[in-house]
Amino acid sequence: MTIVVVMEQVPDVVEELAIAPSGTDLDRDAVSYVLNEYDDHALEEALLLAEASGDEVVAVGIDTTGELDQTLYTALAKGARRAIKLTGDFEGTWLSTRAAARLLVPVIQELGPRLVLTGVQAPDDLDGQLAPTLAALLGWPHASVVIGSELVDGVVQVRKELWGGITMTLELELPAVLGVQAARQAPRYVPISRVRQVMREASIETREVEAPDGLVPAVTTLRVPEQAGRAEILTGSPAEIADRIIELLRARGLL
Repeated sequence: MTIVVVMEQVPDVVEELAIAPSGTDLDRDAVSYVLNEYDDHALEEALLLAEASGDEVVAVGIDTTGELDQTLYTALAKGARRAIKLTGDFEGTWLSTRAAARLLVPVIQELGPRLVLTGVQAPDDLDGQLAPTLAALLGWPHASVVIGSELVDGVVQVRKELWGGITMTLELELPAVLGVQAARQAPRYVPISRVRQVMREASIETREVEAPDGLVPAVTTLRVPEQAGRAEILTGSPAEIADRIIELLRARGLL
């Protein structure tokens, strides 16, 4: 049986992001890309499930950056059996969640997995809709914000995080789609020497696809956040700090 993991590269938000002169895109020459953190957890959870069940893990990604190979080879080095890259004329564009889901569904249907795992969300959209959209298009049950899963007697039992540290356990019939927030353990490390070995010995399957019409949003303007205020660090004795707080509140008409 097969477990599919959807993997996406996103801009590295640790670095300063610059807007292109057009004002409608990032300066992609200055952007470095990394694997979406939640997708890394989805891969780890898939590998844990496969180690217990004997399933085959297949990593699938849409190449919007032109740099997806490194991510897919790393997935192979960690234990995925196959890697599939979807390419098209959408390189350098931002695909909406719905567009990405529609590109992925035919490949998922072809592979016939019993589970599809995605990261719960990505930092370039923060909408958390890829897993539920895939589930809706496939007609499969779905759970998101998953922090653990187990295949038991033909079903998948998942732990889902709610609020305030509360969790709930669900049982889904297979096939199903999971949006993973955190794997049961930290994503495994693989040395670069192992990745390079895999690059020599393995191959990535490439599929040419077309983005669905009307589902690639047109960006009108990008802006950096406006500075609307400033912070003041208060120092001194407790009495001096208290006097300064009262002074600030009075200056703003709050006292």
